[in-house]
Amino acid sequence: MSDHTLRWGAEALWEQLTPQLPGLSVEVVARISSTNTALLERARIVTPASEEGEVAQVRRSVESTAFGRRTADLQPCLLVAEHQTHGRGRHGRLWQAAPGASLTFSLALPLSPKDWGGLSLALGVALAEALDPPGKPAERADEGGASATTRAPGQRLGVKWPNDLWLLDDEGGGRKLGGILIETVAAGSQRLAVIGVGLNVLPMSTSEVSTGYACLQEITPDTTAPKVLAQVAKPLVDALQLFEREGFQAFAATFARRDILSGRAVLTTHPDVTEGIVIGLAPDGSLLVRTDQGVKEVGSGEVSVRFDPQQGL
Repeated sequence: MSDHTLRWGAEALWEQLTPQLPGLSVEVVARISSTNTALLERARIVTPASEEGEVAQVRRSVESTAFGRRTADLQPCLLVAEHQTHGRGRHGRLWQAAPGASLTFSLALPLSPKDWGGLSLALGVALAEALDPPGKPAERADEGGASATTRAPGQRLGVKWPNDLWLLDDEGGGRKLGGILIETVAAGSQRLAVIGVGLNVLPMSTSEVSTGYACLQEITPDTTAPKVLAQVAKPLVDALQLFEREGFQAFAATFARRDILSGRAVLTTHPDVTEGIVIGLAPDGSLLVRTDQGVKEVGSGEVSVRFDPQQGL
């Protein structure tokens, strides 16, 4: 592995997470196309040996000789990329990232919840709570470089349905801070979930103008990508295991406090719900929108929700 300028503490992460995820591999690569794609491809190379959890023949990535401790098994894996060149968001959108300015990683693990509905919202809540804990004062750097306390703790980060984190401002608006991409693949007798996370850590030049650009340095001036990973890795695993046991209802109340769409007028691309007022969620995590024709459900795979520009945010 190359000599990274960032110190990720992969061994410490492994020691922390292995009790919950036996067989875990923690891998850090300098450059890769997409961590989600890499782990999905790995899961599809299923052999009798790999399905039983044994080490299969290694097929090295063309991008990094450090990638590929195990390339064909169904064991849990946390794969971190210092530079992800073709990260993906929903509907195949490109997720822009830069080395050091972004945290991009994917966590793959077998998962078997009774209902998958609302998983991205549950994980959004877990990330928001880890990065913006209730009761912990948030800080930001003023023009002179000193730290200054901002709005009430636990209020700076919100979750935008179905899979985005937003940094909120004091005027009721906000900007996109990060996103979650969940993909699953049938692998042998199991279903593997691959959870991709992209978070803006430091200021970065970007063409993402429709939602604005926010970064975690605005909350914690001395933050780094490795610090953020250490902050969110265990809460993410905790949330996945809680969701597997209890589903989205275990997160519903906390999501309601972080929900930035509730009560807002929205425009959607759904043919039956072009506009309306968000009034909450259905039990499966679908968005409930009040329209002139009554309350409609909008599924996460169907639409891209935009805030009504006449209302703000």
